Amino acid sequence: TRGWKWRCSRPGVSLRRDRRVLAVSSSVVSARPSFQRGRSRPWAAAERAPQRAPAAVLLGHGLRCRPGPLPAAWCLVPGLPQNISTPGGQRAGVVREYQTEVIVVPALLVGFFVILLTVILWLHCRGLRTRTKREESSSSGQQASNKNQQESSSQENRCIQLSEIPTEILLSSESLTLKELQIPREKLSLGSLQIVKHGRNWSIYRAKLETENSGKTKSVILKALQDLVSLQEVKDFLGRIKFHQNLGYHENLVELVGCCVDRFPLYMIMEDVSLGDLLKFLWTCRKDVMTMDNFPYDLTERQVYEIGQQVAAALAYLEQKKLFHGDIAARNVLLHHNFTAKLCGFGLAYEAHTYGASSVTEMVPVKWQAPERLLKNPPSIKADIWSFGILLYEMITLGDPPYPEVQPSDILPYLQRRNVMKQPSNCQQAMYSIMKSCWQWNATDRPSPSDLIQSLQTAMKTSNDQRVLQVPELVVPELYADVTGVAMDSLLSDYTVL
Repeated sequence: TRGWKWRCSRPGVSLRRDRRVLAVSSSVVSARPSFQRGRSRPWAAAERAPQRAPAAVLLGHGLRCRPGPLPAAWCLVPGLPQNISTPGGQRAGVVREYQTEVIVVPALLVGFFVILLTVILWLHCRGLRTRTKREESSSSGQQASNKNQQESSSQENRCIQLSEIPTEILLSSESLTLKELQIPREKLSLGSLQIVKHGRNWSIYRAKLETENSGKTKSVILKALQDLVSLQEVKDFLGRIKFHQNLGYHENLVELVGCCVDRFPLYMIMEDVSLGDLLKFLWTCRKDVMTMDNFPYDLTERQVYEIGQQVAAALAYLEQKKLFHGDIAARNVLLHHNFTAKLCGFGLAYEAHTYGASSVTEMVPVKWQAPERLLKNPPSIKADIWSFGILLYEMITLGDPPYPEVQPSDILPYLQRRNVMKQPSNCQQAMYSIMKSCWQWNATDRPSPSDLIQSLQTAMKTSNDQRVLQVPELVVPELYADVTGVAMDSLLSDYTVL
């Protein structure tokens, strides 16, 4: 054929045209292939009579082959001229050899690029999602910030405008019985106010109140709520008044005299107790002063029992009301000149009554707390009994800090080892036994308030009413606050109210 140069050898044949090379090998088919069909087989001198060739087989890539002995086998390659003839004039079929590498390597490369492309697309999509989330988070954070600013602004506006809202509207959701407690402001001598304590939005003053007897006044304590407060703070203030009103009267509870809630500032009016809180009275008894303002500043063992009975009576009253105090300590007991004890400081009791015992947030110094309170269990009257034992220790030592050798942060492990305070030098065995009964680890093993009153009455019969309790060392408030964990500002004021 024109343009073809033939080189034939056995067992393989190379067909070469210009630069295009076709290679044929006997390994393509099971029988040794031949490039020529017909009677003329010049290179097959050693072959015997041909066998009947099997039917043509269609292979991949458009290659059609018919296997058989070398003379009868043929393959046609698409795209190549099929009229190739041997030098003898016979047509020859061109066989092309496809080795394994030609098929496997491209397949692996294609698979690799598909996997690589998939990974790249996945990483790209992941990056888009992450960027979208960041943008959404940034957008939501900006919206939240704007919302908080708007709420803060609205709250400021509300605080500023609150004084312009009639108090009757604020009191519409409260009990109408609050109006029965209202005292006309003109009966208060506000010109003679004495500041007792300042808070963030409230202040405590000592003032004079006109009594029913014309021309006579008595000293009272005012807790004042200023007008630049939120609506929730107003409701909380009124709620405390209502709580104390529902608490009722008891001779050993600080008395609610009345209130002024017709306009701002709001006043909660409490009775003034002449000697202030018990803790400062105990510290004063340490000084070398027998009288002050014509009142004897000394304390005997029997008087400790008397004060203890009055506080226990207040606890029994709270138990009847299904309430508890939550912070029994000498700093929360007020003392009259006739040695009448008044329990005060009902902030934790108010929170537990209003929001639930498990929702209280008011902090109580840890050295007065029962173990179950340190373990985050709700307060109870039995926890008050534990604190009452600490109160007895404070009175008999004239205001010593409890557990002076233990840091506040170490008090729970100390109690878990079943340690209790040692018997003070001024303390008789009868009183120390009552203390230890209050410090039982299991709350159910502690006495009830009524049992406590009975034990105190029994022990008082043999108590000493002549020997004055004496402690030579003076108390430094700063050191006391550091040892006990009590806030310093609570030690500087001389009155505690709700």
